[in-house]
Amino acid sequence: MAGAANRIAVYLEVGAKRSFACALDWPGWCRSARGEDAAVEALLAYAPRYAKVARRARLALPARISVDGVDVVERLDGTMTTDFGAPDAVPRADLRRVDAATAQRDVALLDAAWAELDAVAAASPASLRKGPRGGGRDRDAMVEHVVEAERSYARKVGVRMTAQEWRDGHVALLRAKLRDVLGAASSGRPPVERGWPPRYVTRRTAWHALDHAWEMEDRRTP
Repeated sequence: MAGAANRIAVYLEVGAKRSFACALDWPGWCRSARGEDAAVEALLAYAPRYAKVARRARLALPARISVDGVDVVERLDGTMTTDFGAPDAVPRADLRRVDAATAQRDVALLDAAWAELDAVAAASPASLRKGPRGGGRDRDAMVEHVVEAERSYARKVGVRMTAQEWRDGHVALLRAKLRDVLGAASSGRPPVERGWPPRYVTRRTAWHALDHAWEMEDRRTP
């Protein structure tokens, strides 16, 4: 058995065709596969890649992570979005009060996820290897897709930008506004009607940036 310091709290989002395993205290470390056990195995397989992200945030993953060290703390019902390939369920932990220290730690990991995407994009060719069916976005389209998704996620916590702000500040201003909201202490309640809890927005945004960073990294090789 792994020691207490090496344990990882994970929640599972289980769809009809696909399941996600997400590390509760490590926003962005979330992988999917067909079935719960396979999703946990996929999560652990990505530990070395996520460890790079944690180091960017001056944090360190527990050493010697294994399946025996995974604590499944919650199971959530998935949706059509889950089966499509994106996490879509909010864990109970994200509905609880979040103190400023935890929020700032989460945002540091979100910043690290953005930095990882930037670094991978800078090292990637404009044209990426296509998938088995000839599909997949190229580098610039992938980065644009991530940013457009972030504009949508930001509205879930009340962050909106005027056309003038978008022209003048673009991605840097959007992310600065997100940091201000996501890095503050929170009651855990969505701050706007039909919104998301701030911690879940941090988690979802970091996952999306890393999911595409790792896809880009894999598809830039022959």
